[in-house]
Amino acid sequence: MRAVVTGGAQGIGAAIVRRLSADGARVAVLDRLVAPGQAVADEVGGSFHAVDLVDVAATRAAVDAATSALGGLDVLVNNAGILRFAALLDLDPDAWDEVMAVNARSFLVTTQRAARTMVAQGTGGSIINLASMAAKAGGAGQGHYAASKAAVAALTRVTALELGEHGIRANCLCPGYVLTEMGAATRTAEDVATWSSYSPLGRLGEPDDVAGVAAFLASPDASYLTGQSINVTGGMVMH
Repeated sequence: MRAVVTGGAQGIGAAIVRRLSADGARVAVLDRLVAPGQAVADEVGGSFHAVDLVDVAATRAAVDAATSALGGLDVLVNNAGILRFAALLDLDPDAWDEVMAVNARSFLVTTQRAARTMVAQGTGGSIINLASMAAKAGGAGQGHYAASKAAVAALTRVTALELGEHGIRANCLCPGYVLTEMGAATRTAEDVATWSSYSPLGRLGEPDDVAGVAAFLASPDASYLTGQSINVTGGMVMH
């Protein structure tokens, strides 16, 4: 298995890189964080490709370089994302555009590049997009973030519909509260305790919780699963 993971330098992305590698995949990491991205790639014996996913041309080039390094492509994991907060009435359109560019538009660009390779190979493939429970539940102060993640879910469904004839599956994951570097500066111990109470399991997620589901979607065990938005929320969202 040959896999490209965007945003693989830390957090959920790094956990997915490690899990796929442990399952026997060769992995290429795309990220704008050079030092940690290279470290994760070195750890699993993969390749690292520095890229700012806001730059469309650079994104296309990075996917092509990663695919070349792997000698083909079977799995694309679109994990990269940014989290921003703003009250709806104060939300700056430029901030909206930034979040949409990273969290949604880059998924389109990478998918287009990866899918062409998968179609040419003729052996199918799996595209796994990281959305969020915000795609289904929203979140006060997250107008741009929630909208971008809802866009990911919609893009996933369209991808599944259009590429299924080529044996390419597309699914997205909707994690809940996961303890990663993203948002660490804005959360308190009280926040963690409150959020944990929302789950019937009484805890927040860990990156490995999400990585395990991603590994399943990448595997032949998920060969009849496509177009789905799968909650990884500890029961916080059940629809």
